[in-house]
Amino acid sequence: MGKIMAVTNQKGGVGKTTTSVNLAASLVATHRKVLLVDIDPQGNATMGSGVDKHAVELSSYHVLMKQATVAEAVVTTGEAGYDMLASNADLTAAEVELLQQPQRERRLRDALFDVVGNYDYILIDCPPSLNMLTLNALVASQSVMIPMQCEYYALEGLTALVNTIEEVKGSLNPFLKIDGLLRTMYDPRNRLSGDVTEQLNKHFGDQLFRTVIPRNIRLAEAPSYGLPALVYDKSSRGAKAYLALAGEVLRRDKILDSQVLVASV
Repeated sequence: MGKIMAVTNQKGGVGKTTTSVNLAASLVATHRKVLLVDIDPQGNATMGSGVDKHAVELSSYHVLMKQATVAEAVVTTGEAGYDMLASNADLTAAEVELLQQPQRERRLRDALFDVVGNYDYILIDCPPSLNMLTLNALVASQSVMIPMQCEYYALEGLTALVNTIEEVKGSLNPFLKIDGLLRTMYDPRNRLSGDVTEQLNKHFGDQLFRTVIPRNIRLAEAPSYGLPALVYDKSSRGAKAYLALAGEVLRRDKILDSQVLVASV
């Protein structure tokens, strides 16, 4: 059974989509089968994966509206190596339409149930807001990865997101947990980066990924070519950082699986 992980932060510009695309490609490089689900109406993860969002016939909108199954809507990403449930502007209408639908928070979870056994990882790239689409992702997922910049306002917004995750866990998805906080666009020369890291260590401890994603021009350039950094320039610092993150994710999951196995004996 595959692991479903939401990559989310209600603050925009923190590297959420960059993380979704590059972590997906890095997990593929470790011989895992991956599905990337784009539920952001902007469709940036779709375009950044080399899929033309304007040419997509079936998208995450059609899946949420029960007009198509995930298996019917999935497309391949070529060089990136993972499967893709694409998104485009059609998804904007889903927020309003979902409000009128029964089981509206569980639409994505129910849709992914049929394919979760086909993948090692399903990553969900969420919109930069705590809306019905993000709620669907949180209800569908077992864990959450939170990309964030090391700046003052990031800490302020983090509280609201953590509270939302706890509310979802308490009412809609008891299995949900924070997998980790990921520091992105990290500059070790910036004193604030160190101060924020200290605060994150204090409050989140082991939930803070050791891997940090540096500011890197190759990471910024890659989406315009419709490629993850690992395909665009595998020698870049950004590509190497996301490979390291994939390794850390896999090690954590292996440890967790071992703990579950011991507990069940």
